[in-house]
Amino acid sequence: MKKFTDAAVSPSGHGTQAMAFGRHVIRMMAAHTGGSVGMFEAFVPAGEGPPLHVHEREDEFFRVLAGRFGFWCAGDYVELTEGGCIALPRGVPHRFSNVGKTEGHLMVVVTPGGFESFFPIVELCRPETHEQIASVARDFGLIFPPDNDRKVA
Repeated sequence: MKKFTDAAVSPSGHGTQAMAFGRHVIRMMAAHTGGSVGMFEAFVPAGEGPPLHVHEREDEFFRVLAGRFGFWCAGDYVELTEGGCIALPRGVPHRFSNVGKTEGHLMVVVTPGGFESFFPIVELCRPETHEQIASVARDFGLIFPPDNDRKVA
């Protein structure tokens, strides 16, 4: 991987679209930041969001670009609207959901980078079963706790 010595830039309207678990636009790859950062945008339909999960490798930073989102992390719950931000630590079960009435839009930054490649890989592999999805997720340090082991709503 190239050392991070130059600015990594993603002009307005640029990015690589990935249609996996909704629409995602990959704006900055770890390969462009020496592995330091990855960034993507998520377009989340009303009432949707990922199940409870744990990132083993990276911290996540979310900024709400449009809509209203609920975030659950380590027993806490917070709702954020446009302009709101939240940072979630690695190793802690969390989830989020679009709790608004229209499609929401998030900017997500992961550090270190690498997880942003999850969505293009899922789009390419097209896993269908929970086991297949979990297998791809494990390659990215992403774990879905068993239902009886969940400590966050």
